Amino acid sequence: MFTLRSLPLPVVGAPMAGGPSTPELAAAVSNAGGLGFLAGGYKSPAAVREQITRTRELTDGPFGLNIFVPDHANTYAGMSEELQAGKLAASLAYRDVLAAGTGREPGLPDPADDDGWQEKLELALGERVPVVSFTFGLPEPAVLAGFSARDVCTIVTVTDVDEAQAAAEAGAGALCVQGPEAGGHRGTLDSAKLPGVVPLNELLQEIQAACGLPLLAAGGITTSADAAAALASGAAAVQVGTLLLLSSEAGTSRVHRAALREAAQGSRWRETSLTRAFSGRPARGLTNAFMRSYPDAPDAYPYVNHITGPLRAAAAAEGNPDGVSLWAGTGFRNAEEAPAADIVRRLVGRRKPTEP
Repeated sequence: MFTLRSLPLPVVGAPMAGGPSTPELAAAVSNAGGLGFLAGGYKSPAAVREQITRTRELTDGPFGLNIFVPDHANTYAGMSEELQAGKLAASLAYRDVLAAGTGREPGLPDPADDDGWQEKLELALGERVPVVSFTFGLPEPAVLAGFSARDVCTIVTVTDVDEAQAAAEAGAGALCVQGPEAGGHRGTLDSAKLPGVVPLNELLQEIQAACGLPLLAAGGITTSADAAAALASGAAAVQVGTLLLLSSEAGTSRVHRAALREAAQGSRWRETSLTRAFSGRPARGLTNAFMRSYPDAPDAYPYVNHITGPLRAAAAAEGNPDGVSLWAGTGFRNAEEAPAADIVRRLVGRRKPTEP
């Protein structure tokens, strides 16, 4: 069975749903000696299967698949019918606010959407993807045990010691410890909980003392010094996402790439902040007008994500960075326009092997 400690290069390419993660990016990281990841979120099971097949055509190395845990399958934070009804009502009220504020027709929430949870579990098991990670919740122990029985390494994303202990007790094979510096969605196991503010390296030390599992460090790691500090704090490997957004193989959108390039040049993109405005879950991105305009978005994922979908698509088509989610971590100015393999090798001080 794969383990984080077996990686020749202790670097994992973060699964980035919504486009940036591609088979080409996953394969490039794996071929460099790290662990590439596919993002299963927001994709149909058929599309995920195609990406698994394509990744296997591009690499013989191990790679991972990330799966979102829907509310009904999350054992960490139970979701009653009453709470779900409250989320739906809050999202509809937010939809009215967005319609008035943008002058456009938002989408509609879909209570039946669970992101293909069961189908993706069966797909990952059937394909025997070497590593499967979970975000947004804690699957029941039987799910984790089922993967372990097939020699599949499971990783659960956690953001504090309590979540880490719960994941360890449920049978996770490893933990992705996500600090507050991370770009994109915070992986809190309870969406209503305010994300923690303990810095990543301190959090790693706390969780290492509480749990004996291999740890994957995530959040703000964009320099070799960042990586070295995380590894010294107990991580078996480091995970990078923002650093790869401008890589040759990433599927990052045109408007997102442009904003990151401008940020590197010291433009108006000077900071990141957490917001629920785009999806209903806390997520870190470059601070733009949409985030400033809707600071009180409800805890109502995935409904808010459904509602803002058409608004984001329209803004992207117009090339308007103030209307789309520009997910990025605190080290966003270090994103590199280079092949992914070169980026991850530089991160841990490894040079490309000499060609014969």
